[in-house]
Amino acid sequence: MERERKPVVIGIAGGSGSGKTSVTKSIFESFKNRSILMLEQDYYYKDQSHLPFEERLMTNYDHPLAFDNDLLIEHLQQLIYYKSVEKPVYDYKMHTRSSETITIAPKDVIIVEGILVLEDERLRNLMDIKLYVDTDADLRIIRRMLRDIKERGRSIESVIEQYVNVVRPMHNQFIEPTKRYADVIIPEGGHNHVAIDLMVTKIQTILEQKTFL
Repeated sequence: MERERKPVVIGIAGGSGSGKTSVTKSIFESFKNRSILMLEQDYYYKDQSHLPFEERLMTNYDHPLAFDNDLLIEHLQQLIYYKSVEKPVYDYKMHTRSSETITIAPKDVIIVEGILVLEDERLRNLMDIKLYVDTDADLRIIRRMLRDIKERGRSIESVIEQYVNVVRPMHNQFIEPTKRYADVIIPEGGHNHVAIDLMVTKIQTILEQKTFL
């Protein structure tokens, strides 16, 4: 008996400033004329509306407990069964979830991207391909510094303080260890065009073959 088709699910992880977003966008652009969607873990930070604003300011966004993985997994499972979902929107100014949502229609290729998407075994079990973007710490801090100063109006001192006190220890404790779960490790992020091209070819092959569960 013929069975239902199943989307190809790709997980892309890596530290802040590693270039995982560039890798994700490169893969996405390669399939933009086909059926593809992105599910960013950053949209799935926990709702904190029940907490005082001062307490929300203390949120450690690089810790696994900051994410609502239960909702992310629920939405991914629905998309795998070709059902639409309402992706949450996070309000970084209020440090809690917005009342707005974004309707995401199911596609044949699903990219799940975020610093800790390989940390949760339940998420990993839903993925066909698991990628880890591996970039040296000095490049990651430079990229993060340039981004935060340019896009978020932060001072050099505040970026360095956050990196030393939060980002670096969280990376070493939670993010870097997930590299062992990756099927493929991509050095140097979006600049590694050979690795990206190989992944695009692999995804195309799986997509062509995966007409059945």
